[in-house]
Amino acid sequence: MSRIGFGLVSLTARNKEPEAMVEPMYDRHLLFLVLSLMCFGWVMVTSASMPVSEKLYVNEFYISIKHAVFIVIASVAMLAVMFFPMSWWKKYNMALLFVALVLLIAVLAVGSTVNGSRRWLPLGIFNLQAAEVAKLFFFSFLAGYLVRQHEQLRENVFGFAKPLVIFFVLAVLLLMQPDLGTVIVMFVTTVALLFLAGAKLWQFFALIGVGAFAVISLIILEPYRMRRVTSFLAPWDDPFGSGYQLTQSLMAYGRGNWFGLGLGNSIQKLDYLPEAHTDFIAAVIAEELGFIGLSIVVLVMGLLVLRILKIGQIAMEKEHHFEGFFAYAIGIWIAFQVFVNIGASAGMLPTKGLTLPFISYGGSSLIVFAVATAVVVRIDYELRIHERNSSSTEKGAANEV
Repeated sequence: MSRIGFGLVSLTARNKEPEAMVEPMYDRHLLFLVLSLMCFGWVMVTSASMPVSEKLYVNEFYISIKHAVFIVIASVAMLAVMFFPMSWWKKYNMALLFVALVLLIAVLAVGSTVNGSRRWLPLGIFNLQAAEVAKLFFFSFLAGYLVRQHEQLRENVFGFAKPLVIFFVLAVLLLMQPDLGTVIVMFVTTVALLFLAGAKLWQFFALIGVGAFAVISLIILEPYRMRRVTSFLAPWDDPFGSGYQLTQSLMAYGRGNWFGLGLGNSIQKLDYLPEAHTDFIAAVIAEELGFIGLSIVVLVMGLLVLRILKIGQIAMEKEHHFEGFFAYAIGIWIAFQVFVNIGASAGMLPTKGLTLPFISYGGSSLIVFAVATAVVVRIDYELRIHERNSSSTEKGAANEV
């Protein structure tokens, strides 16, 4: 029995049929979905960014070329992380949490400020958004904690509260940037994992209540957040002020109708819709490809999330609990961020400044989501290896009998 490469295992047996000799040991459909989304994202970023690229850089393909570089870096990072065994993530999840804390503190100390938010660490080729890295590393820690303290989590309130203390520290650092959107994503994912881990219902509902109260308080106490909420509720009351971005986005949706204006034919991207190639790229997709085009994107995202959650379910069934919780966290994270991004651009939710996974322009988001995908592929690979080894052991025992 020999293993060729990382994702492909050739089972060599002279007396077996040829079609049974090669067995794929990774989820090809998962990788295909991710790579398809990344390629589609590059096309849409190119289309949405050409006007602003020409205006800012006197080269209409500047942002497109830069995004292509990000895709290459993300692909290399994804391939590299596939070689990290899950035992590595188990062993170093506490250290990764510490790295996340250091990055968030470093952003506040030496980070660069864009549009009034200090969220990026300048690294030369691109600016690292520490919050994206913090999400992945925190979910790794949380998966490890839920395995280590599973009984304590179920039996007393202290086991339930400990990960929330860590989350609170991270949330404070994120709110100092400020970045309420990331805090909400992390909170929702944390609540979902605690529920899946067996937290008591009263703890679960109490946490939701406290979280909702905290979010509402943060919105009320910060004038710019309050303006976002009011503009979301009635954007047409101030279409050239607080409601400008949302009204322009809604016009893009309206122009797109069922089948869109055609690729490259968006009008709103012509310096009308701010952040057309980043946070509001869904509006450009809707305008150029219509309701049908955006629905296909949502469907592909849904299939991706379902495959990730299925891998998490299989891991839990086979008692690989760390891997299961980690996969669940990644799936919930992607699903909720897609929901918030498209919901904000369609006027269903207040603007939160979150990217559309695998599609929006941005090196940090693209690379971190690629790494998260690599983790899920690795989980699936190890589950298949474990299953194959178990089957081989059972066959060997049967032959001896």
